Amino acid sequence: MTSIYDARGNIYAVVSPDDLRQRGIDLPEDASQSAQNRSDWALSAVEAICSWAPGTRPAGAKEHRSDGLLVGPFQASPPFDLLIVNTDGTLAERSGNGLTIFAQALTEQGLMPAQGRCLLKVHHDKRDALSPVETSVEPAQVEGVQGFWLDLGKPAFGPHAVGARSGEARTLNQRELCHVPLLARLNRQWDHSQFVRIGNPHCVTLVTDADALPSNEQMREPGLSADLTRIAFAPPTGAGEPCPAGVNLQWAMRESANRMAARVFERGEGPTASSGTSASAVACAAWSVGWVTAGTVAVVMPGGTAPVLLEELDGELSRVSLFGTARLMP
Repeated sequence: MTSIYDARGNIYAVVSPDDLRQRGIDLPEDASQSAQNRSDWALSAVEAICSWAPGTRPAGAKEHRSDGLLVGPFQASPPFDLLIVNTDGTLAERSGNGLTIFAQALTEQGLMPAQGRCLLKVHHDKRDALSPVETSVEPAQVEGVQGFWLDLGKPAFGPHAVGARSGEARTLNQRELCHVPLLARLNRQWDHSQFVRIGNPHCVTLVTDADALPSNEQMREPGLSADLTRIAFAPPTGAGEPCPAGVNLQWAMRESANRMAARVFERGEGPTASSGTSASAVACAAWSVGWVTAGTVAVVMPGGTAPVLLEELDGELSRVSLFGTARLMP
């Protein structure tokens, strides 16, 4: 059975490996092998699960009814293996909202431990990152809201962290950032970017004016969409420039103390209402230039606000955690 969940406007379908096989999709028994062979089955799975039924697509809706597909669990008890499939058939290393949704689905299936941590292991086929990417998830309540804390580990900064081709350096608040020429050509205010790896690769462009934050509607316009796809997506869909394996794009502006506004254009998907790992990358990039301090940072996206907890040790970020909630859609 397939279930669809919403986490801050980020929508994923959750399907078990057995359900895919029953639909005639040739998914290997092992999650690691499934990731390595994803070209044999992933697009078929997206078509079967994420596509609108004929005549049901609302006017103005996106091509797919969900932002991606979560395949798993591959086990009946923790730790749990899963795959995160983008709608273009590629695999993601990590998705904060996706893992929140998966934890909620496990809870409703009676598989998530009621207390303590549960390890989720995301398998992928990217050559520039270890697989699986592990995330520890713990049920929690924040301000009366029941959800999950996701331990995303320690972030890494700079071009080398995301496999980017180095460009010119730029300085913001006396901190060294990067100049990404393809972004700066689109908007001269997109001149200061911080690369962050928090399980998967991100390029956070820091801006000082609200006008420099692109809306999702603007990012869907054919011209800008094509330009951003060229930057964010790996070949053959994009150019893989500056990151050959592609990179998630964010734009972020400081609203007030430990509060950031953000927009997201995801590798393999395009503009999204929200993204958990993108919110975490935004908080990390803002910390790197002194716009926020360690502690809880609120990252405001069109789909909702993500609380991100930054822990600092000896002048470095030692751990990043993301709080999220998800609801089953009718």
